[in-house]
Amino acid sequence: MENNILLTKISAVINEIENKFPEVYKHLDEIPQTIPSQENPEVHNKQMEHYLFSLETMLKKAKKTPK
Repeated sequence: MENNILLTKISAVINEIENKFPEVYKHLDEIPQTIPSQENPEVHNKQMEHYLFSLETMLKKAKKTPK
């Protein structure tokens, strides 16, 4: 998938989580994929696809969980 498309999809999922599931959003910074192990890391599409998948999985779980 193209880099710009991935970033757009990631942003959309994060926005939905932030607006509809703030209790989940506050934990996004704790996802290991977002913590670089080096300064100025190079991010590859495969890593972004994996991050998008993890965000989509969290969103699906949040939608299924009663409030």
